[in-house]
Amino acid sequence: MTPLPALSRIAHGDFTRDLDLTQEEFLTLLDLASEVKASPADFRAHLSGRSVALLFEKPSLRTRLTFELAIQQLGGFAILNDGPIGAREPLKDVARNLDRWVNGIVARTFLQKTVDDLARYSRVPVINALSDLWHPCQALADMQTLRERFGSVRGMKLAFVGDGNNVANSLMLCAARLGMNFAIASPAKYGVEESVTAQAQAIADQSGSRISLTQDPSQAVRGAHAVYTDVWASMGEEDEAAERRTAFADYQIDDELFGLAEPDAVFMHCLPAKRGEEVTGSVIESPRSVVFDQAENRLHAQKALLLMLLA
Repeated sequence: MTPLPALSRIAHGDFTRDLDLTQEEFLTLLDLASEVKASPADFRAHLSGRSVALLFEKPSLRTRLTFELAIQQLGGFAILNDGPIGAREPLKDVARNLDRWVNGIVARTFLQKTVDDLARYSRVPVINALSDLWHPCQALADMQTLRERFGSVRGMKLAFVGDGNNVANSLMLCAARLGMNFAIASPAKYGVEESVTAQAQAIADQSGSRISLTQDPSQAVRGAHAVYTDVWASMGEEDEAAERRTAFADYQIDDELFGLAEPDAVFMHCLPAKRGEEVTGSVIESPRSVVFDQAENRLHAQKALLLMLLA
């Protein structure tokens, strides 16, 4: 059984948001994810006898299956409970029951407060598998994908076109930590929150990267090495779908807009994608699309995270 690298334990104890990882832990996790992907058999017993509860308020394909597979392939076992968290009984009681039974909790929730409260009341590690503010596991897989494709990503430009949502928040922070320049183009009402931008800018000031916000998709994409988008209306925003389609009509990633990026630029999307809305079929199905590499790397990045929290 391969020994885990030094300094591999996450000191915070939880992964409720991207910045729960120190810079050293962040880089160690990305390196470990690559090791796990290259030699999965070397890590298959590190969670032997350990159990993880999956609490899912939102339906899921990639998040649920990759976490279940990651836990099982590391030798542990997963227990799924879907539906509202804290509806039948107080959330603090849910957390204090679970920490008597399992070794960790993975939560995919509507609200960040739910994740934070689980971590507050539970004595076992809590992992944010998605909330309204952050999608940190997705961002880890995305950074792994970019490092695989380009090697060093320092000085590269990552452009995000669309809603300043949880995915954009996590990507902005992670890009800044790796010294990547990050540009986001969003309609006026749908930009990243100022507090998130301020956090990212503080990191960028240390790493030497640049953060830019614009309403012009062309400006964001021009010269980018990776172009990223997401659905215009996330789960829970269905009643805004028509309004958002109008607001984001000029923010579709089509061949013309993608052509402003670098010749070797890649297209990224966290999936599920709505072809014909935020991206055209010709772009997402092109050889430069890495969306399924991102989806695959959810498995490996989450294995590394589980190892660093539970092994």
